[in-house]
Formats: sequence, structure tokens, C-alpha cells
Amino acid sequence: MIVGFDTVGDAGIYRLRDDLALVQTPDFFTPIVDDPYDYGRIAALNSINDVWAMAGKPLTAMAITCFPKEGVDLAILGEIMRGGLDILTKNRVVLLGGHTVDNNQIMFWLCRYRYN
Repeated sequence: MIVGFDTVGDAGIYRLRDDLALVQTPDFFTPIVDDPYDYGRIAALNSINDVWAMAGKPLTAMAITCFPKEGVDLAILGEIMRGGLDILTKNRVVLLGGHTVDNNQIMFWLCRYRYN
């Protein structure tokens, strides 16, 4: 391990071999704007920024969302995901999949992975 619990960083870094390391980081963001699309964009950009902060290049991501099963239009989740995917696509980060959890608090985050 190059960067982990004992160091302060925006991501963990694990050496796979002398010339190759894996940068991993999960990051979540609660809504800070009213527009779901913009929220998705802001959250995604904030998330991949953690890899850039560790001098890495984001390559893949897994999306995780918390969203209420009832009481909120599901189209809002679609807009959040569309905004996040637009940022990933623009930055050539491949979305591999993810999970959605039933929760009253809306949250969106990405786990990003990068090989050095």
C-alpha cells in the first residue's frame, strides 16, 4: 500500500508491481442544487476529481445512488444519472455499473479506479 489509512489523501493507492499502481476512491455528494441533471454533473466531477488530486487518470467508475422508493418521481433519478454519465463520457471514464439503495436521503456517488 502506497497511500492508505495512515496517510491523508483523496484516494487509496495500492502498488500492483513496480511500474503499476491502482488508485481507488469512493466519494458521495448530497444534493446542493435543485436541478437533478446539474446535481449529477457536480457529484460526478467532484468524484473523479479525487483521482486527479492523487495525480491519477480516472478510467472506470461504479455509480451508487440512494433514492426513495416512493414519493419522488423516478425521472429525477434518471436525470441525476444522465448528468453524471455526461461528465464521465466527457472525461473518457467508463461506467461499469453500480447499485441503487432505497433511502429517504437522495445521494449519488462514484467509486473510481485508475491504474498508474
